[in-house]
Amino acid sequence: MRTRRPRPATIPRSAFAGFPSPPEVIVLAVRWSLRFGLSYRDVEELLAERGIDVDHVTVYRWVQRFTPLLAEAGLVVQELAPGTPTPCRW
Repeated sequence: MRTRRPRPATIPRSAFAGFPSPPEVIVLAVRWSLRFGLSYRDVEELLAERGIDVDHVTVYRWVQRFTPLLAEAGLVVQELAPGTPTPCRW
């Protein structure tokens, strides 16, 4: 029987204060950029295909701003479940 992985720690809602885009869009763009090594322009195109108009500079700023927070959230998961493989290393 498979064991359940603990849910990743969520980023505090206040971290997204002042950003006009929904937190889900920001996290998705940052994940695509980091996980798949996509350029900021590639992420811009992928979001545009989904009807989200974002400039590549905005994606760059999101990556700079939220990568430490997402990495910190990933470390919390590793501390809660030692030995659990992580699909992405920051």
